[in-house]
Amino acid sequence: MKIIVLNGPNLNMLGARDENQYGKMTLAGIEELLKTEYPDFKFEFFQSNIEGELIDRVQKAADNFDGLIINPGGYSHTSVALRDALELCRIPKIEVHLSNLADREDFRKHSLTASKTNGYISGFKEDGYLAAVYLLIKIRDKK
Repeated sequence: MKIIVLNGPNLNMLGARDENQYGKMTLAGIEELLKTEYPDFKFEFFQSNIEGELIDRVQKAADNFDGLIINPGGYSHTSVALRDALELCRIPKIEVHLSNLADREDFRKHSLTASKTNGYISGFKEDGYLAAVYLLIKIRDKK
């Protein structure tokens, strides 16, 4: 299985951010965790603070991958354009948030992008990414 893992703004700063919200692991650590837990899978990882770069990757994902994991970061609450790209992407998609959005500021409690994915995971820090891969497998196996 080939999975693209997209991470949005400020996720390159994991390890320096509030560990109560985001955990202690860096983005590189999360990437290694996924490769270690799922050694038979091929992952491509991409992080950007630029909305258009993330949209470009979503638009091309269906041509090269079996599934998509996205942590849009702050764009999940603001980006109609990213939402529209996810809607057009015809492979299974899981949105992941390290922090528990339900326990955050009011503006973070609503995701524009999550409704255009198969579902979202929130609050399990790096384990949310592991759960997303597990769920992509389940979605694939039900086809």
